[in-house]
Order: sequence, then C-alpha cells, then structure tokens
Amino acid sequence: MSNISSLPMPVSVDLQEIYRLAYEKFRQVGNWVEFYREIFGVKGLLRQVFPIPQQYHEFQKTQEYVEIQRMLSQLRKRAAPVRDEETKVITVRIPKSLYDALHHEADEHHTSLNKYCISKLLQLLDSRIFPPEEQTEKVAEGQTVLNGEDF
Repeated sequence: MSNISSLPMPVSVDLQEIYRLAYEKFRQVGNWVEFYREIFGVKGLLRQVFPIPQQYHEFQKTQEYVEIQRMLSQLRKRAAPVRDEETKVITVRIPKSLYDALHHEADEHHTSLNKYCISKLLQLLDSRIFPPEEQTEKVAEGQTVLNGEDF
C-alpha cells in the first residue's frame, strides 16, 4: 500500500484505492471527456482527494498517476463520440514559428492540430521546467533557484 505522508493530509491516502477507482471509471465511461471530468476535473476524484495544490503536485510524481494518465491516453485513442459535454473555444496567440512547429509535429503524429494541442495541454507539467509560483517570483526578482533552494 502506497501512501503520501510527506504532506499534511486530513486522512491517510491509499494510492492503490485511487488507482482502483480510476480504473473502474475507465472501464465504465464511453469517452475520454467523461473520464477526464470524473477523475481530473475541478470536481473530480483527484481534486477531492488532493485539495491542496502541493498534495496534487506530489501525487503527480507517483506511478499511480502515470497509470491513470495512460488510461486517459487510451480513451483518447478510441475516438468515441463526445456528446455529454459542450465544447468551448479558446484563442491562443502564439508566434508563427511555434504554430509551424506544432503543425509539423501534428503531421508527424498523423493527427489534427486541434487533437495534438489537446494532447499537449493534457501533459503533466514538469516542476523542473515550470517551478511553483513562489520560485518563479524569486527568479523574476533576480534570485537563483535550484531544486527549490535559494542560492
């Protein structure tokens, strides 16, 4: 039984139980959107179990999280119709060079630019690349931050 104990938790968290619940939902849902909403969404399982962002971030480092992400990826490959949730449109302004690179990568993966961008949005943000906000502020102030420590 895996537990996250390095962070303050209201109750002990059984990662295997989280995985089991996600797997049950994986077997029940008809499409990736429903799975995403029920597991990763604002009111989903993971946000209920890990209401503190740091707790959720720590969970993202576990093998259970990786396996749940794989479930999501498998559901996205099924291309089942998504009728139970409306879609929203966002406009993102990016440099032409980035657009060209994304378009090229989508072509390499034999998929549409829209599907490729959704895949990119669903990827885990690596804290080594996207540090927590507190560290970002220190970098902006000219301080050097390495592995979460000030130097």
